[in-house]
Amino acid sequence: MNKYINYIGVMVVVLAFACKENSLPAIAPNVITEKTKNDTDDPAIWVNPKNAEKSIVFGTDKETDGGVYAFDLNGKIIKNKSITGVKRPNNVDVAYNFKINDSTFTDVLVFTEREKQQIRMFSVPDMMPLDNGGFSVFKNEKKLEYTLPMGVGLYTSSVDNTLYAIVGRKNGPKDGYLHQYKLSTDTTGVVQSTLVRKFGVFSGKKEIEAIAVDSELGYVYYSDEQHGIRKYYAEPTKGDKEISCFGGELFLSDIEGIAIAKQAKGKGYIIVSDQQKGQFNIFSRDTNKFVKAVNLSTTETDGCEVVTVPLNNVFKNGLFVAMNDAKDFYFYDLAKLGL
Repeated sequence: MNKYINYIGVMVVVLAFACKENSLPAIAPNVITEKTKNDTDDPAIWVNPKNAEKSIVFGTDKETDGGVYAFDLNGKIIKNKSITGVKRPNNVDVAYNFKINDSTFTDVLVFTEREKQQIRMFSVPDMMPLDNGGFSVFKNEKKLEYTLPMGVGLYTSSVDNTLYAIVGRKNGPKDGYLHQYKLSTDTTGVVQSTLVRKFGVFSGKKEIEAIAVDSELGYVYYSDEQHGIRKYYAEPTKGDKEISCFGGELFLSDIEGIAIAKQAKGKGYIIVSDQQKGQFNIFSRDTNKFVKAVNLSTTETDGCEVVTVPLNNVFKNGLFVAMNDAKDFYFYDLAKLGL
């Protein structure tokens, strides 16, 4: 009986902690976007190099009839830049100056399309497909859940400017959970995807979705949900050994979206969604040590993204974007995070 009473007492404490409201002061967004059709998940920010005020925030809407919605900085949907009719898009990322041929370069958007077991690739801002319908991922896996892509992060190599897509999935093995694909154009101008390595440890506790790449410093981070934030080299030639796993003890449950706020000389912050607690935990970019947590008033945040350059009169200090569990995204001037 005593053991039973003790067990109940422990469970009450655990549940009370889990249900406790966030005690941090709620920070309101500058902009709340128009709502998507189904279920928002992950954002990416494309900074327009010619006119920052015309930058675009892309956000996935993850359903069978989902899409990647384009938003202007006022949160309005840009219909002619949005991609609809996608079979459960999950995560999205952008990269700059992808080489088409010796004289043509374009910025690109890449996202996972889970139900078709592939990644998609489009040019930005004209939104033309570059993938001939999609690049298959996780081929030859025997378990269906091992073939369903979720997270994606783009890495531009500091060695030779090669563009890579690092892709996660709904479930996978204890080792080699992530696959890294080289994206390149052949002599005829056709973009191809080539698997270059399998890497990344998985705790087996839940899943791996959020992936963020620091191309400048050459690292990839991913959320091993309910375990920790794992860090590896993004450059394939530097090996597959894990550099560190940090922060797990600070999260209530699921470790979700990751955004890297880049500052000069390798400084900056790594911002990670503490989903069930309704806050974001912020770590130092160079040391990965915990700095602080902030409550940005979002609910059940999956994905987030950040840029640290001024965009317009509202986002003078940069832009942080977080998914909110009401079919929308919240936009914040970066100064609101106190960074």
